Amino acid sequence: MDLIFAEATPPGRGGVSVIRLSGDRARAVAETLVGSMPLSRHAYFRAVTHDGEPIDQALAMWFAAGASFTGEEVAELHLHGAPVVVRRVGAALLDLGARPADAGEFTRRAFLHGRMDLAEVEGLGDLLVAETESQRKLALRAAGGELARKLTGWRDMLIEAGALVEVSVDFADEDVPDEVPARVFDLVATLRQALQQELDGFRAAERVRAGFDIAIIGPPNAGKSSFLNRLAKRDVAIVSDRAGTTRDVIELRYDLEGLAVTFLDTAGLRESGDDIEQIGIERAFSRARAADMRIHLSRDGSRVDELWVPGDLVVQSHADLSASAPLAISAVTGQGIGAVLTQIFETLGSKVSDAGLISHERQRLEVISALAALEGADSLPAELLAESLRRANIALDRLLGRIDPDDYLDKIFSSFCIGK
Repeated sequence: MDLIFAEATPPGRGGVSVIRLSGDRARAVAETLVGSMPLSRHAYFRAVTHDGEPIDQALAMWFAAGASFTGEEVAELHLHGAPVVVRRVGAALLDLGARPADAGEFTRRAFLHGRMDLAEVEGLGDLLVAETESQRKLALRAAGGELARKLTGWRDMLIEAGALVEVSVDFADEDVPDEVPARVFDLVATLRQALQQELDGFRAAERVRAGFDIAIIGPPNAGKSSFLNRLAKRDVAIVSDRAGTTRDVIELRYDLEGLAVTFLDTAGLRESGDDIEQIGIERAFSRARAADMRIHLSRDGSRVDELWVPGDLVVQSHADLSASAPLAISAVTGQGIGAVLTQIFETLGSKVSDAGLISHERQRLEVISALAALEGADSLPAELLAESLRRANIALDRLLGRIDPDDYLDKIFSSFCIGK
């Protein structure tokens, strides 16, 4: 493939900036700038020059094809982190026939060269944008191949079952064990259970990855915006004694003991003749209904019955003036806020305890496709059962980003001495 390059570290001023090259002639082009680098995976301190002009001093290295992130020949220049140095080296690489990489092109090449599957690619993408510990852990499991290993195990079950069915159809006159049909149905039942369990854990895993929405709802002047400002430790919402101050939904991203949470400050819920305020109230209802959890905040500890869902919290505000509810807070003193956050964490923690590894809609749809292909498999004739198993296998192959039609034949000839 053609030679690409990009700055692998965040652009801007810093201690070190890494420029990575991948593709044909990566080593040769890098050596044009820094001189000889005899050994792969060794670091060399070199002067960087182009057309006889010194540019910088750098740590340089290269990785042989098949032993790099992309699977291609790769070179790296660890430069001083001045933007002018990066620009000058980039211009030199353009002169030498390299081109700037497109977004995600290094990872794309890693996938195309079999260094990563799609599940690992998605996990890596999630890891790069992770904000909390729970997001990091989930993404690292996927990027590290845990989901791929699980899917490979499922595919192995499908391949075995498919091979046994193919044997019963295509080699009926051969000496095929009597227990073949029963084994097939046992494998299908086990696989369906595993797929359904992973599907059941999708919602929790998806919320860990994307974060939970928690709507703060209640009447005007209940202290919703003050509560949000207290959580943010700064003024993110306007606070006023005048009812209807909050017109739109104000969001606050929050790391709740490793869980990504977005608190939503909503308009006070009441009947209003103000058209603009009424739009805000309608948005408050809409976002509150869609949220993962709601905090019903009021001065008297009441709740909004039409939005109440088991698992919501009822919280009394202005606890510094009067507190009678089990959960009461003061945005002025901070009283009770820790208890509310603890209760939120425990509620959300119970929701994510059964989180699976699939956390993307694409992954969910492929698991659904695999399950649908296996629906009613125990009552199908052998020819249709074989087709169902193939369709389920294709769905899992799509999830991983690969399809290998020779898997069935490989399994048959490795398990039975047929056609000797």
